[in-house]
This record gives sequence, C-alpha cells and structure tokens, in this order.
Amino acid sequence: MHKNPGGAPPPGPPASARHAPGAGGDGGRAAGERGRTALAVGVVEKIAGMAAREVSGIHALGSGLARTFGAMRDKVPGGRSSIGRGIKAEVGEKQTAIDIALVVEYGVVIPELARQVRENIIDAVERMTGLEVVEVNIAVNDVHLPDEPEFEEEEESVTTSGQRPKLK
Repeated sequence: MHKNPGGAPPPGPPASARHAPGAGGDGGRAAGERGRTALAVGVVEKIAGMAAREVSGIHALGSGLARTFGAMRDKVPGGRSSIGRGIKAEVGEKQTAIDIALVVEYGVVIPELARQVRENIIDAVERMTGLEVVEVNIAVNDVHLPDEPEFEEEEESVTTSGQRPKLK
C-alpha cells in the first residue's frame, strides 16, 4: 500500500480543475449547450401581442370576425387567452416569423405605426426568447373611426319571464 507522506494531496488533477466549469463528463460544454429549450407557438404569439399593444394608435388586434369569435371564446372557461388574438407565428429552433392583423385608430400614419409595431415585436421576442425574428408581416384590416360604436360584449342573462333580453 502506498502511503501519502506529509499529507500531500492525492495524485491527479488539482481540486480546482476537478470542480471547474467544463471539467468532467460534459465534454467542456457550457450549461446552455446541454439540452434544448422548446418554445410553444403561443408563447411567441403572446409576447408579440403584448409588444404590439404597447404602440399607440392600435385599436385592436385581429380582424372583425376574429375579434367576435375571440370575445365568445374568452367567455368559455378554459378558453384561449385573447393576448395572442390576431397573431400567427411560426417557430423553429432558432428563428421565428410572425404575422399580425391590426385595426388602427383613424388619423395615425399607418407606415410609421407599422414600423413601430415591427420594431417593438422584434425587440421583445428576440430579447425574451433568444429566437431570431426573420420577419414581421403586418396586415391592417380596418380603421376604427371615432364615432363607430364599440363591439359590446354583454352578458347574456335570462329574465324573469324566461326570455333572453334583446341585444342592442
């Protein structure tokens, strides 16, 4: 048996090398390289939706039909969130492409609004997900006029006579 005279450290790499990052069975890879992070399409759509809503001059996201169906879906328990309404994303491992449909307020300069929306979406999605945004396609589907009534989402209730109230 070999004795270790004078309490010298055992043979082999120094203790600092044994516990240093990149040492051991990981082949020298950083922690970020030891697995995959998969992002659901809905994650990118929600981030893009929130980023678009931060820009002044947007009345709503989505087309009129999408907003109507979305309002009904919001009332269903467990229904999908309206944050990503009007947004479609394609998500790969490293890149994403986003399509967004908008209703703008009357009087805004649409090309300038589109530039601001595009920049805000790209900044937010790239910062939060690490994905490269290859394109943001914007479709302006409508202009909201100041005197247009809002889509009213009334709760449907049953009156004492058993009939539903008339909608406005």
